[in-house]
Amino acid sequence: MAYGYSKVIDIEFEQAEEVVRKALYEHGFGVMTKGDVKLALKKAGFEFDDYIILGACYPELAYKALKVEPEIGLLLPCNVIIYKKQGKTIVSAINPIEAMGMVENEKLTEIASIVKEKLESVIDSIK
Repeated sequence: MAYGYSKVIDIEFEQAEEVVRKALYEHGFGVMTKGDVKLALKKAGFEFDDYIILGACYPELAYKALKVEPEIGLLLPCNVIIYKKQGKTIVSAINPIEAMGMVENEKLTEIASIVKEKLESVIDSIK
């Protein structure tokens, strides 16, 4: 999947958010937002599986990106999702190179490359 980086993790969904948050923090990210998709869809009358979206931010790199391109905030924060599929827990992080690629700004591509490496390290660190 070109627009994200995923991994099946050996953690129950109910504990996965805590583990993923910890991994993000350990790699310098903060979590700015949380969206409980299952709950939001249920309120609208739809049934859906467990699915959480965390909006992660690496402050130093977000600052640099915003200084280069103020409108880049439309593509921030970096989404990390946790969901269940066929009884397995999956964690995925966005590929910021793909997300920011539409802006066509070389300086942003450099920043996005660093964020991509950091997000992949987060996902890889989760056991």
